[in-house]
Amino acid sequence: MHYFPNRQTLSALLLLTFFALQGAGCRSEPSRSSEVAQVKNVDQKVVVDDLSHPWGMAFLPDGRLLITERDTGDLHIATLDGRLSEPIYGTPEVFSMGQGGLLDVALDPNYSSNSYVYLSYAKPKQGGAATTALGRGKLVDGRLENFQDIFVQEPWIFDSKHFGGRIVFASDRNLFLTLGERFQFEPAQDLGNHLGTIVRIRPDGSIPDGNPFVNESGAEPEIWSYGHRNIEAAAMDSQGRLWVAEMGPKGGDELNLVKKGENYGWPEVSWGEHYSGIDIPNPPTEPQFADAVKHWTPVISPSGMVVYSGEQFPDWQGDLLIGGLTAQGVVRVKLRDGQPVEEERYSAGARVRDVEQGPDGHLYILTDKENGALIRLAPSESSQ
Repeated sequence: MHYFPNRQTLSALLLLTFFALQGAGCRSEPSRSSEVAQVKNVDQKVVVDDLSHPWGMAFLPDGRLLITERDTGDLHIATLDGRLSEPIYGTPEVFSMGQGGLLDVALDPNYSSNSYVYLSYAKPKQGGAATTALGRGKLVDGRLENFQDIFVQEPWIFDSKHFGGRIVFASDRNLFLTLGERFQFEPAQDLGNHLGTIVRIRPDGSIPDGNPFVNESGAEPEIWSYGHRNIEAAAMDSQGRLWVAEMGPKGGDELNLVKKGENYGWPEVSWGEHYSGIDIPNPPTEPQFADAVKHWTPVISPSGMVVYSGEQFPDWQGDLLIGGLTAQGVVRVKLRDGQPVEEERYSAGARVRDVEQGPDGHLYILTDKENGALIRLAPSESSQ
């Protein structure tokens, strides 16, 4: 299901979206980082096509996978032999405009016993405002039953950009949700709202022990870290560390190792500059802010991330594989002692919105376009 604003609100949002298209997360210029090594000996196969701007995916225990479509607000089940279900009944109404819509999907760590599926989405409000929400329902006989919100970002904003929305479960079953600053800038430095934060909650939405700002007056208790811009790529590694890749402004996309209670500086510092050309101080000039582990200029526009652990690409084990919208492919970052030591890229020839490792050890990507596709990446036969 989806929601469209009324005509007056639509006109205002279209104007805002026009400015966003100049660079804020809807970048389409080709990557100019020709010096970066290119991944070779990889074959790609289209598994499912004709998806309308797919955004997130999650593998079910039986090897099928759930796929969200941003603009339609639909959730589908796909099989690896190319079948795609009709839209699953029971998904929430979404704000379908700009970067808003149905976003990420994740399974409860105890899915085999409780059947809970989690969805992040742009939630509409009467009058045209929207916010990022996270809810869950039980997937039963191809239907999503009793879907209920467990978290709703505050405040609501009249804008169609920077919803964030990636869902990551930790080993203790608490979950992290990334939240954009909705193109509002300064509120990302204010702990009294959720803009530009990563929140940590229990699977039912309650506040877990150990959140850093629970006892701070005026602070939102769900906040784990803040000072972020727009995070659409997040993953947990085997050591239980949370990695995110977030979109900078004009330049300055960042790879961050997220730590409890840290302030990552937006908009006070950035490795990029404002779209107007006005400079922003670099993070080292303000040491009170946590700096990025790695940054990209020109941008890659990161969306979707996985820490690879499969057998199909043994040289990639432990590496971060990040989807790139502007990069139009997959960015592989090799880590050593928590620091990037190597980067190479696989060109998919299309904006890559999400990246997941399949149960077969292959890599699966979603291409972000009106007739987007689920694509399998596998070692080429000549390399085996």
